[in-house]
Amino acid sequence: MRKPIGRTTAAYAPRAAIVGALVAALLATASCTGTVPPDAAAAGTAPARQLPGGPAASATGSPSATPAPIPDTLRFTGTTLTGSAFDATRLAGRPVVLWFWAPWCATCASQAWTVAEIAPRYRDTVPIVGVAGLGEQRDMKNFVSEFDLGDMPQIDDRKGTLWKRFTVTEQSIFVIIDRDGKIVHQGFLDGESLSARVAALAGA
Repeated sequence: MRKPIGRTTAAYAPRAAIVGALVAALLATASCTGTVPPDAAAAGTAPARQLPGGPAASATGSPSATPAPIPDTLRFTGTTLTGSAFDATRLAGRPVVLWFWAPWCATCASQAWTVAEIAPRYRDTVPIVGVAGLGEQRDMKNFVSEFDLGDMPQIDDRKGTLWKRFTVTEQSIFVIIDRDGKIVHQGFLDGESLSARVAALAGA
């Protein structure tokens, strides 16, 4: 009996070559990165570029928020009682309270408890910054420790640079600067009045 005549190996060669080429093309496509999807290419746009450590950004990399303008009232620097550098320009865009005090001042001591209570609460919305003067550094540090004022910046102004800048001639004086950099109060405030003003600024 004769065997049915089947297709030879040579007859399958063209089809095998085509299938192999298609498989190779698919593998090459799957291994590529950074390619533009067909729908994006057709629309003439590319996906947003992912920047390291952050969300997708435009090709220019420009920030989404505009920094607040720096008013002249906040263009000053200093050194805190702990030896750290202080730059008031970082407070731009927020209301700021400057408290000018002296370590031997009885009025300052009576206000210190209120300042210590509200300063941490409004740290991010209405920063309160102490400006210590008219005394020795050791006495200033003791005052801060005694009244638990270490949670807020305390500028060492023994030379009176900031006192002169803001024309402060006595203690205890509060200088309140609104979010636009305008001085809206300069003078004495008791604890109740200070708390009310800071709360109002925080809610503005």
